[in-house]
Amino acid sequence: MRIHSNPGSKRGHRPSHSRALLWSLTLSSLLVIPGWSQDASPQQQTQQEATSVVSGTVVSVSPTTTVIKTEGGNYLLVVFTREATKPRTLAVGSVIRVTTVPGETPGTRVARSVVIEKPPAPDAAKTSTEDAAAVPAEVRKIESDIKRQFRRFRAGLRTGVTLDPELIMIGAHMQMGPIFSSDLFFRPNIEFAWGEVSTMFSINPEVIYRLPVTARAGRWNSYVGFGPGFNFLNQSFESGEDRFSDFHSAVGLNLFGGLHNRSGMFVELKASVYSEPAPTLRLIVGYNF
Repeated sequence: MRIHSNPGSKRGHRPSHSRALLWSLTLSSLLVIPGWSQDASPQQQTQQEATSVVSGTVVSVSPTTTVIKTEGGNYLLVVFTREATKPRTLAVGSVIRVTTVPGETPGTRVARSVVIEKPPAPDAAKTSTEDAAAVPAEVRKIESDIKRQFRRFRAGLRTGVTLDPELIMIGAHMQMGPIFSSDLFFRPNIEFAWGEVSTMFSINPEVIYRLPVTARAGRWNSYVGFGPGFNFLNQSFESGEDRFSDFHSAVGLNLFGGLHNRSGMFVELKASVYSEPAPTLRLIVGYNF
């Protein structure tokens, strides 16, 4: 016996679109509160006002960071923001004077202005190589994380679970940007999910907005986003002579919020509206390379 039915008619328990929207707004708020609390603390506000001037020799440099060896022989990681005033190019071996404020990570400073005091010496290449080898591993680790965080093109993987229906999900994404604004990124992704009677494939051309309540180079950043979701869902079941099979495609609206760690890890909660019978809620854990 073959039975064809519309699963949507059997899903009267599904939450309404308005309830799914309420979920998305509530979950996004819960995710961004930690980011707000990081920025709003009086201690951090005081630190942001504590400027100091540091002089040292450039050991390594990138568009977003530089490691300098101070006059006392210490190695300091300096982060460049878009607001920083600095020369167009910085050469390894140059002696620079940097006006900075404390970074969120101990041992790092955020540059406000950079001035070259002395160009590289003739033997700067040899000296810089020796200094680069002596940079502590923890400084190099933070430098690497920050440089990766500022890449314009990043790939990533994700996994998680969905609710209503309950599925296990894996996926991949590409993050591009910033576009139009220093906090706006385009992040298309694909997701594949499967469960007891359902399998799903989704294409999600989403946009994310980093909430500017913490520094871009901070340990944690919070974000929100939205975008259409193109969902293709197949539901099938077979038991003896009883068979059930139905295929659906639907275009929904994805609303989500998340927390992203500078190391690349992130956690995200996503709610979908107008996407029945695709999942209403997704809990996602992922990594950006």
